[in-house]
Parts: sequence; C-alpha cells; structure tokens
Amino acid sequence: MNAPARLLAAPDPSFAAHRSTFGAFRTLPLDDLLRELEASALTGRGGAGFPVHRKLAAVARASAGGGAPAVVANGSEGEALSAKDATLLARSPHLVVDGILLCAAALGAKDLRLVVDERAAPAVRAALAERDDAFAILVAPARGGFTGGEASALVAGLDGRMAVPADRVVRLSERGLRRAPTLVQNVETLAHIALIARYGADWHRLVGAPGDPGTRLVTVSGTRSPVVREVAGGTAIRTVLRAAGEPDDRPVLVGGFHGAWLEPAALDAALSPDGLARHDASPGAGVLHVLPDGRCGLQATGDILAVLAAASTRQCGPCANGLPRLAELLRLLLAGQDVRGELHRVAGLVDGRGACHHPDGTVRMLRSALAVFSADADAHAHGRCLAREGVAA
Repeated sequence: MNAPARLLAAPDPSFAAHRSTFGAFRTLPLDDLLRELEASALTGRGGAGFPVHRKLAAVARASAGGGAPAVVANGSEGEALSAKDATLLARSPHLVVDGILLCAAALGAKDLRLVVDERAAPAVRAALAERDDAFAILVAPARGGFTGGEASALVAGLDGRMAVPADRVVRLSERGLRRAPTLVQNVETLAHIALIARYGADWHRLVGAPGDPGTRLVTVSGTRSPVVREVAGGTAIRTVLRAAGEPDDRPVLVGGFHGAWLEPAALDAALSPDGLARHDASPGAGVLHVLPDGRCGLQATGDILAVLAAASTRQCGPCANGLPRLAELLRLLLAGQDVRGELHRVAGLVDGRGACHHPDGTVRMLRSALAVFSADADAHAHGRCLAREGVAA
C-alpha cells in the first residue's frame, strides 16, 4: 500500500517545516470555502461522518441574524483504541490551527477553542506560541472520558457544566458554547479543511475512491503496538492491516468501541461508509483492532462492554440500567450460563431509546460480537472456551 503523505507530509511539527511543506496560509470567503468543501465531499473524521460543508453552512445561517459564532476543535480522543488525533497534533499541529483559523475567518467567529487530551497539550501550546495569528485560540483540557468527546458533551464541559451528551432539541449549530451558534469539528477534519482551502476540491479527490475521496488517519492495533497510518479513502481493510504488519486472518473491531466486529472473510471491504454499510459498520473514529491469537473474542467484547457500561452518563434508563445489565449478562454467559436469549431481549429494549447515541453504539458492538463469535457464545453457554482449548476463531 502506497500511503499518501498529506496530513503527515511535514518532516517535523515546526511552523517552518509546515510553511515549507504546505506553503502560505490563506483564508477563503465563506461562499468559496463552502463550494470547495461541498465539491470535495469531505465528511467529519470524528466518528459520525457528517458532510462538513453542511455543518459549516448551518452555523453560518444561524449566525446571520447577528452575534458571532464559536469554533471548537475536538481533539479529546476519548476512544481508547484511537491515537490518530494525538498523532496529528504531535506531527502536524499547524494544519489543525490553519483549519480553526480558516473556519473562524469564514464565519466571523471570535471564540476559538482547541480541546485536547492533557498528553497532547504541551505540543499544541508550543505550536501556538510559534505563530502570531493564533493568539485567540484557547487550549482546553478534555473532560468526561469516553462520552466526553461527543460534541454536546464537549461544549457542556467548556461551559462549566457536566461533560455529558445532551438529548438535543436545539442543535449546537444554532445554540452551543455560551449559547452562540457553534461549529464543532474533529481536529483531523480541520486539517483536511486547511488542505482543501490551499489546493482545492479537485486536488483532494485525486486520492481515494469516488465515494470516499481524500485520505483518512487510521489507528491499527492488536498483535503489535498501535500505529497510525494515513490511507487513501476506500482502501480495503485487509490492505491496511497488512501494511501495518497485523494479521488478516483474525476478527477485527472496526470503528472503535462503538464500532462492529468483522469476521476475516469480510476484511476485503473498503474502509469507507459505503464499503462497510452492509456490515452495519462504519469507519467511525478510524480504528482497526485485530483480535490477538489466543484471545477469546467474547471475553474481549465483555471487557469493552464493561468499560462502556461504566461510561454511562446515567441520564436515562437504557444507559443507567440497560448497559450494566448487558455487561452483567455477558459475564454470566462467559461463566457458563446460557443467557443469549436474554442478551438479545435486553439489547432490543436499549437500542434506539437512549438520550444520546451511547446505548445504540454499545448495542451495535455487542450484536456484531454475538454474530461473529457465535461459536464462542455457544461454547461458553456449555461451559467451554474455544480460545482456552486452542480452537482457532
């Protein structure tokens, strides 16, 4: 796989290397920026995959009546299996800064925030100190763990409230940070915006598949230490795994903790929304996690489910009661009790009924595991574990 060096093209994170690699920074009027972003078909890289131009246009419309909007760059990276945002901020922080400034100039925003994990904060502050045009960007610490990176939770934390997702009636594009229209974009998304503003939509589409143009950052882990790769849109999962030195004959969790398990036969699917749709999966946060040899897939799912249940924001019954119950039922299955029927029943009660998408994402991951690891589930229901017995998944 020939990895296209775009986001990670600069030889080092300095401002001098950034300017030498990408050229001078320039802003675009709102209409021009929206036109290029729409033509580029860029979608958000934080997990939801929403068209970027539509979110920017919504904030612009909400701001038209007066009052400056806010721009929030999301580098919180609460997904445990992801390292792409931290890698981008360490290696190409100035592309992210360019993206923030571009959106701020186009929208007339004055309140600019960059939310990062504390481990990334020193590199980000060092990058901001190199520039004389980024003084308005305030660095804020990530809060709230796994669910704290959701857009409404992120804004709530910045406003001094509990960093939990909201059951939104009013969109953040209409009323967000300090009740102003607010644009929240993942840091990788903002870096892509900076490149598209420089080189145009046609350049962006030179790489990748027609339905998934450009590149995306992917964190690959499992049998080796996690690595972050920049890959062309639409690249087959199997190709990405091989390039990262991971096996392609094991089940893979695609998208992260709210993603879906795929069996080895499905790994020729493209790592794109269209390529994964028939597997009820998506690229999500750009995560590919291979089940290590000898590891029970059902046990791995149980460990993830326990984390997701503990991450409950306890705002609704499906989250406060349903997720812990699902985690308990999976523990019982692993201990030899055949509770598969009850697992499916409770999953059906939780799905689609939460105040946010946390319960839905958890159920999606669990259902994919029960399908991909059906033989393991059957063995555990009869007091056996295929992994302990050395039976290949």
